[in-house]
Amino acid sequence: MRDYFKLLRFIRPYLGLFSIATVCMVFSAIFDGVSLAMIVPLADKVLTNKKIIIPVKLPDFLSRFIDKINNIPAEVLLGYMAVGIVLLFIIKGLFNFLQDYFMSDVGQRIVRDIKAKLYAKFQELSIDYFTHKRGGEMISRITNDAKVVENAVSYGSTDLVYQGLQVVIFFSLTMFIYPKFVIFILPPLTILGFLISKVGKKLRKLSKSSQEKAADINSVLYETIIGARIVKAFNMEDYEVRKFNKVNNDSYRISMKSIKRVLLLSPATEILGCLAGVTVFFLGGKEVIAGKISFGVFGLFIGALLSTIRPFKKLSQVNSLNQQAVAAGDRIYEVLDAKPSVAEFHSARELKGFKNHIVFSDVWFNYADNSVLKGINLDVPYGSMLAVVGPSGIGKTTLLDLLPRFYDPKRGKILIDGADIKEVTLKSLRRQIGIVTQETILFNDSIRANIAYGKSGAANQEIEEAARQANAHDFIIHLPQGYDTVIGDRGMRISGGERQRIAIARALLKNPPILILDEATSQLDSQSERIVQGALDRLMQGRTVFVIAHRLSTIRNAHRIVVMDKGVIVEEGTHSELLNKGGLYKKLYSMQELQK
Repeated sequence: MRDYFKLLRFIRPYLGLFSIATVCMVFSAIFDGVSLAMIVPLADKVLTNKKIIIPVKLPDFLSRFIDKINNIPAEVLLGYMAVGIVLLFIIKGLFNFLQDYFMSDVGQRIVRDIKAKLYAKFQELSIDYFTHKRGGEMISRITNDAKVVENAVSYGSTDLVYQGLQVVIFFSLTMFIYPKFVIFILPPLTILGFLISKVGKKLRKLSKSSQEKAADINSVLYETIIGARIVKAFNMEDYEVRKFNKVNNDSYRISMKSIKRVLLLSPATEILGCLAGVTVFFLGGKEVIAGKISFGVFGLFIGALLSTIRPFKKLSQVNSLNQQAVAAGDRIYEVLDAKPSVAEFHSARELKGFKNHIVFSDVWFNYADNSVLKGINLDVPYGSMLAVVGPSGIGKTTLLDLLPRFYDPKRGKILIDGADIKEVTLKSLRRQIGIVTQETILFNDSIRANIAYGKSGAANQEIEEAARQANAHDFIIHLPQGYDTVIGDRGMRISGGERQRIAIARALLKNPPILILDEATSQLDSQSERIVQGALDRLMQGRTVFVIAHRLSTIRNAHRIVVMDKGVIVEEGTHSELLNKGGLYKKLYSMQELQK
């Protein structure tokens, strides 16, 4: 129950709307009871023209009201009832509409808020969170889990209140009319409540498994859509279909287990209700024959008793819906309660700029128990170009990922002009840094929007100048809509080299004092590479550039080259100095020369 109330926190901003909907439900439920009570004058006075007899002592105002009805001629009462029933159903229909509309509005607002909170949280979390989570699973939290919570709030809360009120009203009617018969009703209701509780606990576990399987389906879809080119290139279509069918069938089996348990409650409710109803019908029928209760009043008692069964059946369904929502809520709060591993201090200050040097002081880093960086020490002066080279998988990218604080060192510090980067705001730190990565990330938007991504409000002239410097302008103007051409999901409508040049233009437009180029020219042909490299050489003036390069020929002009192996710096120097040393750098360089 505590978990369910935690879920209802999302209602808090909309308590006003929720309260209005609840008031409408109360009136709607009351009118349900009133409409059922119409049985009494209809059966006793209008159809049989007999007096209404209630076997219990009534309050004075009710006694006088029933006496008045008993004295109205049947034909006159029939006319009153015809008008009254129409008015009753109009008013009841109005309250039903209002309760459904307001509760649907609350539900839609909540699902909107959950999606917004989850998306904002994803933007807040650190890079390492995304390396441990599947993309499809995170998408499932926003789509599937949020929808389940919406159902629980829109429909579950509505039915919980509305059907609960109906149970109270109809049960109160049975208590009021014939209290001694209630003893036959309580045992079935107790058994039914126990069954609902037991099934609900099982449904919560099954619902969590079902939502995890939905996340698996999303993950498979996400991966195969992203990797469609690879799937087809390796003739793996059949394999991917089998993999999808497996998770799809797993989801089906879990869903059917849930459905089976929910559906079993319906006949159980009806059987228990039937036993109670038959018993009361038999004993009450004797009371009618003996003249101790009128037929209409007994009909009201039976109607109220049977009407109690329907909301009980609904409440059992609500319980299953709420259990699903609680399971989804657990998954949602798992994200909302997650703490970013790279956090900003409350006292963090703005990094105004960069003028002197960047220092890596005894920097250590590890993934789990795997040490990636071991005691790295670097001093990079303003305006210089530092190249980081070495075999694959020895921590080059990780080293430079520490500078914009995608990760934090386990030990040691990184200083910019003497300021520990942990003590400055993340936005001001990253404002100083432009990045072009080996994996080009573009968005399904125009080329103009992609280049201006790091500088909102950039003038067209600035965008085009950045494109020229990145050797992208010429191919852009030959596209159907030029700079307004939409390049598709991940930029798939243009070539890999063109995507890379747009990414370089994006970093150039941002015009930061620090540039990180992680294999930035790896997707360019030789001619484009020379032109872009020339542009990068010009841009180095007045900037500090960190370069990770696989092709060592592109870093000959670096002011300093550090060679890494097994997480440590094994060599440092210029291109010519390192060749003269005859160490690992020369070995790597010679291997590349032989491959030409």
